[in-house]
Amino acid sequence: MKYSQKVILKNGMEVLLRNGDFEDGEAVFHAFNVMHGETEYLLTYPDENSYNPEQEAKFLEEKTKSENEIEIVAVLDGKIIGLAGIEAVGSKYKIRHRSEFGISILKEYWGLGLGKALTAACIQCAKDAGYLQLELDAVADNERAIAMYKSFGFKEFGRNPLGFNSRITGFQEVVYMRLEL
Repeated sequence: MKYSQKVILKNGMEVLLRNGDFEDGEAVFHAFNVMHGETEYLLTYPDENSYNPEQEAKFLEEKTKSENEIEIVAVLDGKIIGLAGIEAVGSKYKIRHRSEFGISILKEYWGLGLGKALTAACIQCAKDAGYLQLELDAVADNERAIAMYKSFGFKEFGRNPLGFNSRITGFQEVVYMRLEL
């Protein structure tokens, strides 16, 4: 999928949201690892990254060529400061109406509206791709993110009290959320 939009953050900085391309592979690989090391709210730790820069580049290229999936990069002055994407839950008839949403932002850019911009972009891409439902998992302690998702109309549909096992804090409750498109 292709996507491109300029957004202005709360601090006045202009950020370009666009689909990631093959050429972004190394920068996305490094940004992903930094983001996943800055918070306990994401699924993996940097040492669990199953991609290398070349594999990341191929992943981005596949998403750009896809008709129903995307990985969006947020670029500020040539630096990738955020990532977000949608993926199909599956291709079988009974689940092909569902897509999954994921997002990560460099900690220094939290609270500036980038999360809202990336979420809105992914919702629009999911609609454009013909999905009827967008799903996400969030750590229950991540109250700011959950409030933001609710502001877009996401509804909670379940919880797993042992959803994540953090190396630092132990078990984390995971909230399952969905948005009807």
